[in-house]
Amino acid sequence: MALIAILLVGVPFIVAGLLMLRVDMTYNLELVARAASYTVEAAVVFDDQVAAEDSLALVVSRERVAQAKILRADGRTLATWTRHESGPVGVAERTLAELLLPGPVSSPILHDGNPVAEIRLYGSGSDLLTFLGLSIGGALLCLVLSGGGALYLSHRTRMEIVVPLENLAQTAHTVRRERLFDKRVAPARIAELHELGDDFNALLDELESWQQQLTLENASLAHQASHDPLTGVCNRASFEAQLKRSLRHAAESAERVAVCFVDGDRFKTINDELGHDAGDAVLRGIASRLKSNVRESDLVARLGGDEFVIVVKPLRDIKHVVALAESILSSIADPIALPSGDEIMVSLSMGIAIFPDHASDADSLLRVADAAMYRAKRNARGTYYVANCGTDMHR
Repeated sequence: MALIAILLVGVPFIVAGLLMLRVDMTYNLELVARAASYTVEAAVVFDDQVAAEDSLALVVSRERVAQAKILRADGRTLATWTRHESGPVGVAERTLAELLLPGPVSSPILHDGNPVAEIRLYGSGSDLLTFLGLSIGGALLCLVLSGGGALYLSHRTRMEIVVPLENLAQTAHTVRRERLFDKRVAPARIAELHELGDDFNALLDELESWQQQLTLENASLAHQASHDPLTGVCNRASFEAQLKRSLRHAAESAERVAVCFVDGDRFKTINDELGHDAGDAVLRGIASRLKSNVRESDLVARLGGDEFVIVVKPLRDIKHVVALAESILSSIADPIALPSGDEIMVSLSMGIAIFPDHASDADSLLRVADAAMYRAKRNARGTYYVANCGTDMHR
């Protein structure tokens, strides 16, 4: 745009300047021709070639004249003067003079009112070359300054307008695609863009707050859906799904999994005699002691009532699950505090089944563990029994 503007303004200006300079040079040549005709009159009348050349040179050498000639009435040349300009500058001056000047300027040489000869002057292109050089140089300077100014304004526009808008758009795309509501737009120098960025950041703050709230609510709902609300351990649905996944993984990796079916002894009596608050406290106490004895990789779940189940995964040796059962029965021997301030002693019966030794699927494994638990109850309450092994312990 700067180049177009300079061309639209500069080219007509240069053309108009050349036309005006041409008129001025032509008029100046006419004046010089008249002055020269008076000076060389005597030399022409006496036909003195040397005097004519000296007089001619005296007049035109100080003017913008490239060549001067004195022609007699019969057409013969009496005297000639030529400005010697060599090199590229001289060639350029002669070329400009031939292109732009109308031609030689003629003036008659009169004696007693009668023409005796004619003087012809050819203009020099030095003024034209100087004017063109200054005009083109000025145009280039304007172009450089305009280009530099345009680059500066373009850079400033990009840094203060385009870049903030690109950052805003990039942040919006990132938030939309990746759901990263913690992204923020950097401050901008322009007040309107800075205010827009602040409003966008405030919107992101609200979205981030809503996302955190939804995440917490979803986590809470997911926990409620998969955990028992009273004891905090996994519920039956979550237990069954996790047990099936554990058995699939164990089958693929040739590992063993143990299921311990745990049931409270005389729990109905506690509910009937001491109330449901006491029964709830007992259930929470049992769940707490079960969780305190298992590993992080193991699973504790409540199936319902006073029935709990433990999944031991992976099981390296049957001794480990036996040691776990003994540790649980030992820890449950300590009294459980009730809401009334009293304490109560409870006992547990446990049945243990091992995959794939005792069953090859989740339902069968749970039934075997349940049957082993009832076998333990029949033998003596507060004991454990390993299916098909005849192992029990009385406490």
